[in-house]
Amino acid sequence: MNMIAQTGLDIAPDHLRGLLRHLADLRDGTHGDGAVSRADKERLFVAAIGYLAPYARQALDEMNRILLLEGGTVTASGIFGSSEGDLTAVWSLNWPEQERAGIPPVTLEAFFGHGFHHPHLRGATVGVWPLNVFSDADAAAELPTLRAIAAADMHNLVFRSGYHIIPAITRGSPSVSGTEDLLNGSPRQA
Repeated sequence: MNMIAQTGLDIAPDHLRGLLRHLADLRDGTHGDGAVSRADKERLFVAAIGYLAPYARQALDEMNRILLLEGGTVTASGIFGSSEGDLTAVWSLNWPEQERAGIPPVTLEAFFGHGFHHPHLRGATVGVWPLNVFSDADAAAELPTLRAIAAADMHNLVFRSGYHIIPAITRGSPSVSGTEDLLNGSPRQA
């Protein structure tokens, strides 16, 4: 791993560990455990997507269950490249109200731009966060970030279109007890 004072990395909260690794990459001109070549960094990106995928899906599944009352669909693109050499993986949450409104889905995107030193995360309407994931533990530590990206995306989409795109709101405004039912996995019926 890059030269970060191990005690600093060990005591850092989970959400700052990836940032510390990211900043050390910039300082050292490497990525991960010393990857310098684009090919080595791309191999790390592919591995990171494998670690990140279940957590990206979890963040969107939670949003689908709570806000969309299980009316949405989570999709994953897998890794794809562009003609310029970018690599991207996208997880999206689509639902009927969003599609009718003509707005993009809630999106979690991991991307490694062709001119970038290392990969990043973003949403359809928000971003950019460091993507320094090299293990399942690193990916699990990114779950709060993935949730925040998805929530910010949802907020921005509501801002563009209105609260009417959120079934949990339009099918009867949830009360405190209704919200508890939603959080426990029992969608409130209108």
